[in-house]
Amino acid sequence: MIKIMKYNAAERDAILNRNLPTDDVSAVVAEIIDNVRRNKDAALFAYCREFDYADLTDLEVSAEEIDAAYASVDTEFINIMRDAAKNIEKFHQQQVRQGFYIREQNALVVGQVLNPIENVGLYVPGGTAAYPSTVLMNCIPAKLAGCPNIVMVTPANGGKIAPAILAAAKIAGVDRIFKVGGAQAIAALAYGTESIPRVDKIVGPGNAYVAEAKRQVFGKVAIDMIAGPSEILVVANDTCNPRHIAADLLSQAEHDAQASAVLVTDSAAFAEKVAAEIESQLPELPRADIARASIAQNGKIIVVDSLDVAVDLINQIAPEHVEICLDNPLSYITSIKNAGSIFLGKNCPEAVGDYFAGPNHTLPTGGSARFSSALSVDDFTKKTQYVFYPEIALEAAGPKIIRFAEEEGLSAHARSVALRLGEGRNGNIFK
Repeated sequence: MIKIMKYNAAERDAILNRNLPTDDVSAVVAEIIDNVRRNKDAALFAYCREFDYADLTDLEVSAEEIDAAYASVDTEFINIMRDAAKNIEKFHQQQVRQGFYIREQNALVVGQVLNPIENVGLYVPGGTAAYPSTVLMNCIPAKLAGCPNIVMVTPANGGKIAPAILAAAKIAGVDRIFKVGGAQAIAALAYGTESIPRVDKIVGPGNAYVAEAKRQVFGKVAIDMIAGPSEILVVANDTCNPRHIAADLLSQAEHDAQASAVLVTDSAAFAEKVAAEIESQLPELPRADIARASIAQNGKIIVVDSLDVAVDLINQIAPEHVEICLDNPLSYITSIKNAGSIFLGKNCPEAVGDYFAGPNHTLPTGGSARFSSALSVDDFTKKTQYVFYPEIALEAAGPKIIRFAEEEGLSAHARSVALRLGEGRNGNIFK
C-alpha cells in the first residue's frame, strides 16, 4: 500500500527522502571494464554467453538482420515510430545553434565555432523490456548535431535483439549496431575492441551496472549523465479523476522496483481515493510485481494544506518527471526551477512525452535536475572559441594584459606580449 503522509515543514527532509539504491557494484564493474580493456572481443563474447545466453561469432548486427527485423514489425507500429521521430526531430531542430563572432573596435575578433562530436555511442537497455523510444530519443538529436559516426549497443538475449529496437535504429539513422549490453558494452565503447570502435561520448540509460560503468569511464570519454531509477511527481487536487492519477503513478512504478512515484495533493480524501485506485489497478499490470515493489518502497502521497507548497516541494525534490494535473497548469511554469520535464494539464500523462510529443525523455534523475538538463542537441556538439588581435588591438590592450600576468607571477606570459609591443607586427587576416 502506498504511504500517505501529512506534510510537515519540520520533517520535510524525512518526507522528501528518496530510498535510492545502496548496493555497491563498483568493484564488479571495475573488474568487467579491466577485462574488456585487456581482452577486448574475447571478453565480450564470454560475457554474452554468461549474461545473455548467446554464443555469438559476430558482435555486429548485419544489414540483413536489420532489414529483416524492420520487415517483421507491423506497418502500423512502423508508422507510429515514424510519426514520433518527426515530432522528436521537429522539437530538437529548434535547439540547433550556429557559431558566432564579434568584431570589436581596433578590428579585434572573438568568436566561437560549434562542431559535432565525431564518434557517439548509444546505450539502449534491453533487460526486462525493449525500448525503441530510447533509440529515437538518443539518435535523432545526434543526427541533427551532425555527428558522423553513431554506434549503438544493446543486449541480445539469446542472441536476438527485439525487432522494434532494430526498426527504430533504421528509422533514426544509427550507423552500426552491436549485440552487447551491460557494463561490458560501456567498456567496449570507451576503450574500443576489435569489433566495436572507441567513441568520444556515451549516452543512454541503463541499470546500476551500466550507470556505474559510465561513472568509471568518464574522463576517458564523455557521458550524458548518470541515470538512476525513474521518478515522477504529480500535483493534483480533488477535481482530478483518481483513476487517472493512480495510473500515472503506476506508469513510473512499473519501470523498476527502485522507481519513485509521488503525489502531492491538498485533499486527504482524494489521497485515499488514489491509494485505493493504485491497489485496484496493480493486479491488472503485467509488471505488477515490479510496480508493487516500487510503490511499497518509494511511493508516497504527500498531503499539503495548500498547493502553493507544491512548487517548493518540486524544487526541493528536483524530480525527473512532473505532472501538473490542475486547471491552471501554465501558471506554474515560471516557478518550477528544478525538474527534468513538466507535463501540463489533466490530459497530458507522462507517457505522452515518453513516446510521442517530441521533447526528450532522457532526463536527469535523483535530484540532479538541480544542475542538469534533458538530453539535447547541445549534448552532441562541442564549442571551440577563437581570438584574433591585430597589432593595433594588442597595442591598446597589451599593457593591461602584461599587468594581469605580472600580478599572477607569470612573467613569461607578460613577456610574450611585451616583446610584440616592442617589435611591432603588421597584417590582418580579417580584412
